[in-house]
Amino acid sequence: MAMTAVAPLTEANLPREAKANPNRELVISFYGDRFLRLPVRTPVLTQESDLLAAIREYAVPAAEPGDVLFVSEKAVAVTQGRAIPEDQIRIGFTARVLWRMVSNVPYGIGLRRPSSMQCAVNECGALRIWVAAVAGGIGKALGRKGDFYRVAGPQAAMIDAATTSPLQPDCVIMGPKDPDRVATSIFGATGIPAAIVDVNDVGGSWVIGKSEGVDAKLVEACLKDNPLGQGTECTPMGLLRRLR
Repeated sequence: MAMTAVAPLTEANLPREAKANPNRELVISFYGDRFLRLPVRTPVLTQESDLLAAIREYAVPAAEPGDVLFVSEKAVAVTQGRAIPEDQIRIGFTARVLWRMVSNVPYGIGLRRPSSMQCAVNECGALRIWVAAVAGGIGKALGRKGDFYRVAGPQAAMIDAATTSPLQPDCVIMGPKDPDRVATSIFGATGIPAAIVDVNDVGGSWVIGKSEGVDAKLVEACLKDNPLGQGTECTPMGLLRRLR
């Protein structure tokens, strides 16, 4: 699925509120079609925030028929109370042993920190994490990557270590609960098809929850350059629009 970023449309053709995040483009081409990725700016979302109210206030007024709303999985997780202050996490034996065995990677800390490994244990269970560690070690010996997370499951893979999120630097952020249900509830409340997405700055793009009316593969392809950004942009959601 070849894609290339293209120059933005003229001001006359862009929505009045359209503005790209730094080092991003608003428009991307995909198989001959052009898509607008319109970041939606909100206040910083916290555990006390009502995600649906924020969507109604900031995203719905900018939406047009045919749009798909995409929401960062971190925003969903934070509003679900799944950003855990690191100083409140009690580190157990499994986490103390296994975090050191996680490989250093250039795109993030992941579970290579006692607190984030402990959250994986809390989420998945110690036995499953030990089995995943054994599977990961065997996989590495065979020259294969990813076996740990294939066994541990997506909830372990979505955990973000403390210090990696500029807006919640003291928290470990776990993956959202029931992302399909969240997306479906957004669609039911707003009429806009919704996708909960996990994207990063190294080309990772996954739809982890969706409502009806969402083409997951298309959304993933259109978000590979992470138009929401990875820092303090305060754009935890956006609208995907096919340009006619």
